[in-house]
Amino acid sequence: MSANTIDDLGLVNPLWVNSPAALLSSDARILQFMLDVECAWMAVLVEGGRADPAWLPVVTEACRVEHYNLAEIAREAQGGGNPLIPLLGALRRRVGETSPGAAARLHVGATSQDILDTALLLVARDVLTELRADLNGLADALERLAREHVGTLAVARTLGQHSLPGTFGLRAAQWLAGVVAAERQVADVLRQLPLQWGGAAGTMAALTQFAGDHALVLTDALAARLGLALPVAPWQTTRWPMTRIAGSAAEAVAACTRIANDVAFLTRPEVAEVAEPQVEGRGGSSAMPQKQNPVLSVLVRSASFQAPGALAQVVAAAAAAVDERPDGAWHAEWAPLRQLLRLAGGAASLTRELAEGLVVFPERMRANLDAAGPLILTERITAVVVPLLAEAGIPDGAAQIAAAIADTRAGTASLPDLLRAALPRSVVSDALLADLLDPVAYPGQARQLILRIIADRGDSLS
Repeated sequence: MSANTIDDLGLVNPLWVNSPAALLSSDARILQFMLDVECAWMAVLVEGGRADPAWLPVVTEACRVEHYNLAEIAREAQGGGNPLIPLLGALRRRVGETSPGAAARLHVGATSQDILDTALLLVARDVLTELRADLNGLADALERLAREHVGTLAVARTLGQHSLPGTFGLRAAQWLAGVVAAERQVADVLRQLPLQWGGAAGTMAALTQFAGDHALVLTDALAARLGLALPVAPWQTTRWPMTRIAGSAAEAVAACTRIANDVAFLTRPEVAEVAEPQVEGRGGSSAMPQKQNPVLSVLVRSASFQAPGALAQVVAAAAAAVDERPDGAWHAEWAPLRQLLRLAGGAASLTRELAEGLVVFPERMRANLDAAGPLILTERITAVVVPLLAEAGIPDGAAQIAAAIADTRAGTASLPDLLRAALPRSVVSDALLADLLDPVAYPGQARQLILRIIADRGDSLS
């Protein structure tokens, strides 16, 4: 391979380079799916009595991607604005060598957009199916973590600061909730993917000229053969299928990145509450041999910086569609759509690996909680003590607690000592104060929320 060869192997895309999404959305796969659509259309014509059965084996043999020079077709695509035009020419030449009649019947009633749109839906279907499997595998791992750590105390953090006692189980369950929502969105999109077949201007005029009232029967048969939903009508300038594909991919990226964000923080040496699974050759530094970088989280997080731009491009292209064939907006859609599919596939695959091998350190979580000190319990102390003081005729209870908090922050004394000195034992006994200062006694509804999230996922699996 020379330095001048155009061959994108994913050198600068380590997130998805080894993912099934990359293989399922390669140029060769897109080309093969365009050929598959042409072949399926010939099969429908034969079944409908509109083509000679002898033509189908000839077309089937010719519709194999290895027969075609991918680089040449890519270069020639510039001449017509899309890759189907040079591909169809090459296909007709190959079929025509054996059967001129079959070559003439190829592509009847179709246009380039019908073939390419439908091929891209087939690519998306394969990638989203794999994505859904990874999201379900990820959800399995997260559910296991949530169950195992239902009572594992940890510091809850808001705006980057210690806030209240929490549990790692609830954090994992919240990760799970996002993944389940993303998987449901992908599943909905997969059920809705519709065939695109409208002819030159979306009126199906050429197909109607060829097949009369059977035109819609033929296109319905094509949708069934390809495993796509029956379209209500051609959608060549109403691009909702593409925006929904893009949206579901972006939602999957967001759900995975949510997890990676937390893990990247929790693996910091000063926190050290979790660790990524270790694999030989992963996580090292080229300059600092002592480092173990959270590479999985880093790569997944990189998707979150790329996906919004790609999503915006797909949506902007859909919004810019005009007349009965977009003049550039359609063309602008292809690359970012594939990019989103690859980002989602890569993110889900790596996040699944991350969750399945995540190492959790409960003792470190408890140590960090203890180090946070009793200040994280002042919400509960205030909620319980202020009404008791008010009932006892002490109206400035909130001010007393606030003063104790301020003195604690200033280093004057510990919060328990300051509270004990300020609060009369007749109102707040030693036992009650000890209970109020125990993080174990302030879990909120953490356990119940975990169980509800898990149960909700179970409903989606049933």
